[in-house]
Amino acid sequence: MKLSEVKVGQKVKVLSIKTKGIIKRRLMDMGVLDGEPIIIEKVAPLGDPIDIVVKNYHLSLRKHEAEKIEVEVIQ
Repeated sequence: MKLSEVKVGQKVKVLSIKTKGIIKRRLMDMGVLDGEPIIIEKVAPLGDPIDIVVKNYHLSLRKHEAEKIEVEVIQ
């Protein structure tokens, strides 16, 4: 499942990042790593941006960035 498809309040685990280059590097620098737990905190009314909590801090991702992150629901 893609991160962009997850509902608010769900906890997921990152399986992989399906992009290359600077976007992948930027996501990894911000703590979005394989196996990392993420909580979906808020989603804007039109689905963009998505506010997530990773490593105890809030991070806003654009929808096209969240679509590149494969996750598994863990809670």
